[in-house]
Amino acid sequence: MNMQELTGIQVPVIDEAGMTRASERIDHLLMPRHALGKLLDLGRKVAGITGYDRMDLGRKMVVVMAGDHGVTEEGVSAYPSEVTAQMVRGFAAGVAGINVLCRHSRIDVRVVDMGVKGDLSDLVAKGVLVDAKVGPGTRNMRRAAAMTRTEAISCIERGAGIARGLAQEGVRMLGTGDMGIGNTTPSTAIASVATGAPVAEIAGRGTGVDDDGLKRKIRVIEDSISLNRPSRSDPIGLLAGVGGFEIGGIAGLILGAAESRIPAVIDGVISTAGAMIAWLLEPRIADFIFAAHRSVEKAQSSMLALMGLEPVLDLGMRLGEGTGCALAMPIIEAGAKVIRQMATFEEAGVSGEA
Repeated sequence: MNMQELTGIQVPVIDEAGMTRASERIDHLLMPRHALGKLLDLGRKVAGITGYDRMDLGRKMVVVMAGDHGVTEEGVSAYPSEVTAQMVRGFAAGVAGINVLCRHSRIDVRVVDMGVKGDLSDLVAKGVLVDAKVGPGTRNMRRAAAMTRTEAISCIERGAGIARGLAQEGVRMLGTGDMGIGNTTPSTAIASVATGAPVAEIAGRGTGVDDDGLKRKIRVIEDSISLNRPSRSDPIGLLAGVGGFEIGGIAGLILGAAESRIPAVIDGVISTAGAMIAWLLEPRIADFIFAAHRSVEKAQSSMLALMGLEPVLDLGMRLGEGTGCALAMPIIEAGAKVIRQMATFEEAGVSGEA
């Protein structure tokens, strides 16, 4: 079932005619052939997503999905779960890394509570936090399924609904961010199930656990997979068994962005796990996704390879929050602007190749 279980989400096909028009213009731009390299490939992909005549990516936004994880009970993180709510308050106050980088790049930030344990109702009342809470954190996936199938579907549908609403507000490029102490653990579980890579080969240190912490994290992920028996052939079941509310929200955000023909730019391992769920539901979604950067978390690289996505940047980053998106989104927009705004040889009255 899967995609049929989701209410009203339809992923369109890429605009091949738009990509062709972009390619034809690229061949005649006022420079040696393809001299701007991958920048032009980025712009051409934008043309396929939006349509050649709608390549305006002027209003950009990073959506930070937040949720807590019951698996933190197993000691998989260097920080306590209370930090999730504290960091959300930091985002709302504009003092976190994502806020700094988005201000620098003139990108808006929207923070969404998908499943934080703490009481954040005051932030919702102030209009600085979107309440899409599915529950007060997931269950400990080493002891039980992280969520029910109904909750998993709700995560995805709420994320898609947020994307649709932002499209109506005039947002033309979406970045996916995350906050959730312990969330590299479910993300790595998703990566292992989806790619077939052994957990021990792709598990990373997340918030910075020591060697003993990493060994414990690997055991917890392996035990969780053994208990819940998730399958890549059932992505909703995979999300329910070993996922997270914010991961499901990201999956929905990506699907909703594609539905609205808006480029979705994904961040690190958590965002990529959300994209993985979306891709397992509908592989064509890769046509609408840009990978902002390569995380130092190896699980992310394994998922990007499976989806055929090449990162825009590689800066040794692992913060999450959408920080990679804030850096990559202006580059993607630059690729689209070059195609639409640079003159061709004919337009500039310059002699082309002999």
